Amino acid sequence: MNSTRPVAIVTGSSRGLGAATARLLAKSGYQVVINYSKSEADAKAVQASCEALGADTLLCRADVSDDNACRRMVDETIAKWGRLDALVNNAATTKFCIHKNLDGLSKDDFLHIYGTNVVGPYQMIRAAAPYLKQSGKGAIVNVASLAGVTAMGSSVAYCASKAALINMTTSLARVLGPEVRINAICPGFIQGEWLEQGMGKERYEKVKAAIENMVPLRMTATAEMIATTIRYFIEDALLTTGEILLLDAGSRIGSKSF
Repeated sequence: MNSTRPVAIVTGSSRGLGAATARLLAKSGYQVVINYSKSEADAKAVQASCEALGADTLLCRADVSDDNACRRMVDETIAKWGRLDALVNNAATTKFCIHKNLDGLSKDDFLHIYGTNVVGPYQMIRAAAPYLKQSGKGAIVNVASLAGVTAMGSSVAYCASKAALINMTTSLARVLGPEVRINAICPGFIQGEWLEQGMGKERYEKVKAAIENMVPLRMTATAEMIATTIRYFIEDALLTTGEILLLDAGSRIGSKSF
C-alpha cells in the first residue's frame, strides 16, 4: 500500500525522547515506525498513543548496531507504506563512568557504544537513503548530545561517540543533498528516567538543580521540548542541512556576562 501521509522512522522510540518524538510526529500527520530493542511493553504503549492520535504505525524490534536489522526495518516500512520521508536516529547507549577512571572503560565498552551511537545511525542512513531521496523532501535528524561538543557527559566513550556522530552529520550533508537534508541536535540535560537511572536519583536531582541554577535560561529540557526541534528540522528547516544545533538552555555560553 502507498500511504498518502508522510512516513517517519524513529529509532529508540519506546521511551524518553524517541517516544515523545514518535507521538509528536503522529500528531503532526505522520505514519510512524516505533523501534525498540528490549522494551516491548513500553513500545506497545507508545504505539497505542500514536494510533490514538490518528497515525498508522509499525512496531519493529531491531538493534541498530546490526546492519541486517537496519535494512529489515527499512524494508518493512516500505512494504507497509511504499514510502519513507523522515528518519530520526535517536537510539543510543552509554556506560556511566567518571572520566578520571581510565580503567572503567574497556575496548568492548567503546565498541558497544560506538556500534549503537555511530555505526547504527550510519547503517540506518545507508538503508534509508534511496527512499528518502525518492520522497522529494527527505529529512534526517541525528540526536547527538552536548557531550559531543563539550566532552562532558556520562563517559569518555559516550562523549567521543557523539562527537563522531556530529562529524558524520556534516560529512553526509555534503553528499545527501539536494534530495535529503540531514542535521543534528545536541541536547544537554534531558529530564527523565534514562539519566535518573544512570546517575542514581540523588545525584540526578543535584545535577539537575545545579544546571537550572547556572544556565542563562534557568531550565533543563523535557523530552517534549526537544521533540519540537526535531519536528522543526523535518518539517520547516528547508534551507538547512549539516547544521549542529545546541539545545542546552545556554549552558555553553556561561551563566553571566561581565
